[in-house]
Amino acid sequence: MANIKSSIEWTDATWNPTRGCTKISPGCKHCYAETFAERFRGVEGHPYELGFTPRLAPNQLVEPLRWAQPKLVFVNSMSDLFLDVVPADYIRAVARVMRWARWHTFQVLTKRADRMATMLRGPLARAASKSHIWWGVSVEDRKHGLPCIDHLRSAPAAVRFLSVEPLLEDLGELDLSGIHWVIVGGESGPRARPMKSRWVKSIRDQCEAADVPFFFKQWGGVNKQKAGRLLSGRTYDDMPVREVVAVPSRAERGALIARLERSVAQWSTEPLVQIRKR
Repeated sequence: MANIKSSIEWTDATWNPTRGCTKISPGCKHCYAETFAERFRGVEGHPYELGFTPRLAPNQLVEPLRWAQPKLVFVNSMSDLFLDVVPADYIRAVARVMRWARWHTFQVLTKRADRMATMLRGPLARAASKSHIWWGVSVEDRKHGLPCIDHLRSAPAAVRFLSVEPLLEDLGELDLSGIHWVIVGGESGPRARPMKSRWVKSIRDQCEAADVPFFFKQWGGVNKQKAGRLLSGRTYDDMPVREVVAVPSRAERGALIARLERSVAQWSTEPLVQIRKR
């Protein structure tokens, strides 16, 4: 899929250079991306004709370079860049695009915090140092989420963030050192698990004490529009300061696109097989 104007409150657009994923933690139980993708399984020619089966989408690599208007870009809203089966060379190719498209701000979110941290310390070190690329982890509970925060903090990233969604329990006291942004949201949909206000307020208060920008996305529930996103009578839309960079000329962007397109054919779009074991 090309540039998609996003309805997600904390971003402008989504970019999906990979598709599909596998469940790894309780937060994945009612995955909206899987539900959406599986609706189109078997529809010939549709981007999700293979449903939620993991595969690469190399034809999407160039998309951010085509967008002249600076955007907040959520990377892989329909996948996880650090899924075990995604080749490291391909992840490096995605990171290269993000480095080149420096007029955008990229938001990379993963549940595979250990793999991301390892790559940020190694082959993705140049991308890790860029302030227009934000690296985040999902945190839904104490057992699976809190270790992800530690992995993220160990990575030498310029901007680190937490997506605490769906928040499934009280996280208790958080170590927010080295964290630059926290998003909190409840699960939505017909099977949504409840989120208690005291859990949210605890995280908000800890963010305020640590001077970390706090963004409250939604209460969620069966009807998330009705539930809204007011917390204590107000909205919370704070986020890190975005870098302002001049957009390259059309010719300059065209040269980058041509350079990238020469390498796209090397990547297969066939379903990925499990090549790494946890």
